[in-house]
Amino acid sequence: MPAPDPAQYDSFAAEYAEHAATAPWNALYDRPAVLELMGDVAGRQVLDAGCGPGLYVAELLARGAAVAGCDYSPRMVELARERVGDAADLRVHSLADPFDWVHDESIDVVVSALVHHYVNDRLGFLREVHRMLRPQGALVLSTHHPTGDWHRLGGSYFTVEPVTETWRKGWEVTAWRMPLTQLTSEFAAAGFLIERLVEPSPQPEMVEIYPESFQRLSTEPGFILFRLVKR
Repeated sequence: MPAPDPAQYDSFAAEYAEHAATAPWNALYDRPAVLELMGDVAGRQVLDAGCGPGLYVAELLARGAAVAGCDYSPRMVELARERVGDAADLRVHSLADPFDWVHDESIDVVVSALVHHYVNDRLGFLREVHRMLRPQGALVLSTHHPTGDWHRLGGSYFTVEPVTETWRKGWEVTAWRMPLTQLTSEFAAAGFLIERLVEPSPQPEMVEIYPESFQRLSTEPGFILFRLVKR
């Protein structure tokens, strides 16, 4: 099975941007929980690692942060620039590569929302984040919940492998499946402690607009969120 292609969203970037802006799992589940876990970002230097079409970038700018962002999909970065103009430093960059354009201990918060399961060198990325963060900084990331992947894909819960699936919109996407043990051991190996672990609840308004998604996400986790700090 091939590993995830960092630019795999490029061919349907515009469609994904439109989808993620209002889709329940994004707009009413992941994004509110991630932003809450980040806390007050006013006056903070924030790096959006895997910024996609800039939905988080725009919100963080609105909350008073100084924002830089990157994505390996050129089309995603183009869409993010269309969304926020020159208000953020946005670049085409793979999370598996060194962030040689970011100084040591220069970032207050790194956010990586629904990207970690696509990163092939996760430990390398985590170590780069550790280098970039200030001593009191934090990494906030969201990713697939391991039990959700296991429930959907079957097999052994402890399997670590890339899996290719075709989403309902016809998008073919490859991501890593892995147990919680794998995720957390990589955090520790990169020098992080888990300050908070969150299994989010859907926003109340989802029950009226997307009742099936609300029911599902109220009874089983879809994503899992971490706030990591330097050990």
